[in-house]
Amino acid sequence: MNAWDAAESADFRGPLDVTRAATAVLDAQDMVVGWSPAAEALLGYRPGEIVGRPLDTFLPSRPLSALPSPEEPLPALDPPIGGSEIRVARRQDGHELLVATAVCLLPGTEGASTPAGAPQRILVAAELEGLRLWESRLSMLHGLATQSPVGLGIYDTDLRLTWCNASYEREIGRPFAAFRGMRADELYPCGIFVTQGYPQALDAVMRQVIDTGEPVLDLHFRAEQPSDPGKDHLWSCSYYRLQNADGHVLGVCEDAFDITDRYQAQNRLALLVEAGRGVGTTLDAIVTAEEIAAVAVPDFADSVTVDLGKAVLEGEVPVTGGSAEMGLVRVACRSGGSPDAEEGASGDAKPDTEECAEESGEAAEPAAPPGAGPEAPGERERPSRPRDADGLPEAEPREPLPVDYPPGSPQDRCLASGGLVLDENTLVVPLRGGGGTLGLVTFVRGSRAAAFDSGEVALADELVARTSVSVDNARRFTRERTAALALQRQLLPQHVPRQSAVDLAYRYLPADDQTGVGGDWFDVIPLSGTRVGLVVGDVVGHGLQAAATMGRLRTTVRAFAQMDMSPDELLTRLDDLVGQAAEEQPDASGEDAGSYPDVTTGATCLYAVYDPVSRHCVMARAGHLPPAIVYPDGRLTFPDLPAGPPLGLGGLPFESMEIELPVGSLVALFTDGLVEARDRDIDVGLDTLGRVLSDRQASLEELCDRAVAELLPDGTTADDTALLLVRTRELDARQVVDWELPAERVAVSHARELATGQLRDWGLEDLTFATQLVVSELVTNAIRYAEGPLHLRLIRDRTLLCEVADTGHTSPHLRHSAEDDEGGRGLFIVAQLVQRWGTRYTRSGKTIWTEQSFPPDG
Repeated sequence: MNAWDAAESADFRGPLDVTRAATAVLDAQDMVVGWSPAAEALLGYRPGEIVGRPLDTFLPSRPLSALPSPEEPLPALDPPIGGSEIRVARRQDGHELLVATAVCLLPGTEGASTPAGAPQRILVAAELEGLRLWESRLSMLHGLATQSPVGLGIYDTDLRLTWCNASYEREIGRPFAAFRGMRADELYPCGIFVTQGYPQALDAVMRQVIDTGEPVLDLHFRAEQPSDPGKDHLWSCSYYRLQNADGHVLGVCEDAFDITDRYQAQNRLALLVEAGRGVGTTLDAIVTAEEIAAVAVPDFADSVTVDLGKAVLEGEVPVTGGSAEMGLVRVACRSGGSPDAEEGASGDAKPDTEECAEESGEAAEPAAPPGAGPEAPGERERPSRPRDADGLPEAEPREPLPVDYPPGSPQDRCLASGGLVLDENTLVVPLRGGGGTLGLVTFVRGSRAAAFDSGEVALADELVARTSVSVDNARRFTRERTAALALQRQLLPQHVPRQSAVDLAYRYLPADDQTGVGGDWFDVIPLSGTRVGLVVGDVVGHGLQAAATMGRLRTTVRAFAQMDMSPDELLTRLDDLVGQAAEEQPDASGEDAGSYPDVTTGATCLYAVYDPVSRHCVMARAGHLPPAIVYPDGRLTFPDLPAGPPLGLGGLPFESMEIELPVGSLVALFTDGLVEARDRDIDVGLDTLGRVLSDRQASLEELCDRAVAELLPDGTTADDTALLLVRTRELDARQVVDWELPAERVAVSHARELATGQLRDWGLEDLTFATQLVVSELVTNAIRYAEGPLHLRLIRDRTLLCEVADTGHTSPHLRHSAEDDEGGRGLFIVAQLVQRWGTRYTRSGKTIWTEQSFPPDG
């Protein structure tokens, strides 16, 4: 203590109290007849020096204005205090000081004459500074009793109230006399302490302070304020023991300060913090809606429902209007279990708690226990759903239910106005984003709870605004991902038709699991003569740019493959196109340079053609990994296929390799993302893949799954991955017939006879007429424009294939003949009779082929 020591601070006697002030006893002639020790301490006169001397020896009667000198003026003097008079006293050593004095007559001396030397009056004096300090202490005590916002109460040892200040009286709402002598637990029957580590009951805390003498500070006490029933308040309470100078315990003093507003502000801030941490954890609008409901219940509202426009779930912004026009659907509903919280949330009849919880796919939470502390809300278990292969929440097991609010309901008014609506205990806030209204969040409190105040309305608006950002981000992501998946469906084969040449299975895993597309690709291309083209490729990079490049390459490969190019020629043409595309890129100094970097150069590709008639497979690669081949006897090889440079680099030619594959051989085409990883050498990956593929008893689908499971155990990859497995087949000898014919005119009729007889054997007599015309035209053209022997081949597969091979390299062209032309109509007629026709070139010449569909019963 700086102003006075502990003993002085505990003494509330005034400075002019006769028991402590400087006291002089005077007779009728103002002669000093008595002198107290306090007077000696204040003025320096010993009793022998002052007794018998006149009063003006130490208390001159001259006016104050004559005392100060110009050099040392006295401070301005306040009016007398409590009947006292301010005067200047002279000490024994000659120094002067300001004192406050008071004079009173001794009992029995009023109006009577007293002899000289007989005591008549008592004069008390105190230093003015001490008197002013004592006056301040009295003012402080008066302020605590009448003006302080802190509630003060004094309880005796029986814990009964003996005194309280005005603030305490206002809290109770009754005059002090009406509750004097009551116990604290009678005044606050349902109140509890919520600070951990202390008893919850009022009397237990007070008894602890009385017994131990240890004060207790800043305990949080929650209860209904008697003068404000129906609403919980929170006080910061402190307790200390009261005792007299002898140490006798008198009771306990309580001071309590209402911190409800501060606590609510802290809770609101904590709720915003939790919302920032717990809302928007995924790019899924439904999960985000469930998260805001979980954050708000039960700390902010008893029940929360979230309705989104159905278009939002599809990535679009809904049309603002009524709930029917927007197509609202219920995506989240959470209740704290209050029986009154269910009324009004839907603008009409509200489903009960169990139904509400069932809609949101969650169990209803119990109400918060009455002893829940005022501390900031902790981590709350957030709703979660299983994730798919892309790491996104799986779809709900059922579609969200549509909702329609009647006209005039709070939700309908909110949609109409575009602003929040407060209707008694229901608060509806719109989710705004993307230039429109995305949906609604409805907060409901039970009828027994307090309505939303202005601060809580602002908090709800902020919570929903933050949620709106996450919902809008999820909407945008859904839209972009839908577009990316649509792109993927267009760029990659989603369904590969059955092939006569091979059985097949495939897997595709993009590294970019957000968009679902990447730069790797595969393809299975039906070719003439029941052959099949097998393609696998890898574009540098990931994402949409790589996917777009992959689409260009896949389309180009398909176009070249339909021209029946050999694998090495196809890669050569593809390499030329990639090189041209690289030259067309803007210069580095161009304005758009680097905006869309070229990822075509450096792409790799493997192209193979398998013929089920000859069982030969011709393949070539451009910087790609060679395929894995497992023969029927279990032998595993990675053929030493000439590598060739990646596409667009040039410098070396591409070479093909022809391999004979027995029926049932397994061929695996894959990209490096399957076998190569940062923590694994590529040779280890190839060995693992070979071990998996060597299981001859497993189906192709099982082998695909095992390969992915062992090489990519966590389901993710740093690089795009494509895997294509094919098991070779062979056409039955009864499905293929081949004849060699001389290049003479008589061969035409002979060819028709051979074809007619074979169709009869196959039971395809309905195709005889068309086939005769086709054979006649093709053989005639071969005789007319080519040399050497001719070969006629018929294949009965899913269609009827007719092929005529010769040694010429000139291909016939379809044209429209004029009315006076004698020829040129044969190939035109053939094109009208067949499903498809074309030309493929070989080292020894060319082959003209046609395909005819079987009749309905063929």
